[in-house]
Amino acid sequence: MSPPPAHPKIYHITHVDNLVSIIADGALCSDALRIAETKTHTNIGMTAIKQRRLGLPVRCHPGTMVGDYVPFYFCPRSVMLYILHRGNHPEISYTAGQRPIVHLQADLGAVVAWAEANGRRWAFSTSNAGAYYAEFFNTLDRLDRIDWNAVRATDFRDPLIKEGKQAEFLLHERFPWTLVEHVGVINATMKVQVTEILAKATHVPSVTLKTNWYY
Repeated sequence: MSPPPAHPKIYHITHVDNLVSIIADGALCSDALRIAETKTHTNIGMTAIKQRRLGLPVRCHPGTMVGDYVPFYFCPRSVMLYILHRGNHPEISYTAGQRPIVHLQADLGAVVAWAEANGRRWAFSTSNAGAYYAEFFNTLDRLDRIDWNAVRATDFRDPLIKEGKQAEFLLHERFPWTLVEHVGVINATMKVQVTEILAKATHVPSVTLKTNWYY
């Protein structure tokens, strides 16, 4: 395994239409919490996998399930984004492609520091957290268990690279909007749209055109 970067960043992708409710709530919510509170949102995920994650345990935090956590990847331009870009997956009803998808970036160290100061559970997986065989850790000194070469890879046709690239960071129940430090978008039109949405927020992350975060 390759050593972790000095200051890892984490990335959550969501439809631009969800930003208004995220800002209003002051947080991104886990799937379990969203269901419990009957929150509406534009779903870009695989319904069957989301359901499975609600029953998959995060073994380093007994009694909690993957679906109880807000998920982030350790890279932009994720495997999931590629699936959305193709727009033809039989288990995803969303077919509008990657253009309306935004990347929310946060700093791993800052998020963990906030979580530990506020008694909030967190973990990371070394592969897709929705897999039955996923390994989970809740200490930063195990970040070397992640395959960082796979995380950085742009060609993930190799199954092992594909699996390693899907490593996830998980924060229990709510991920504060104030921890989002940056929003990456696909083009200038989306930058204008996101900037207009953020103009109404108290916390305003920077918004940047990031074509290399997309396919």
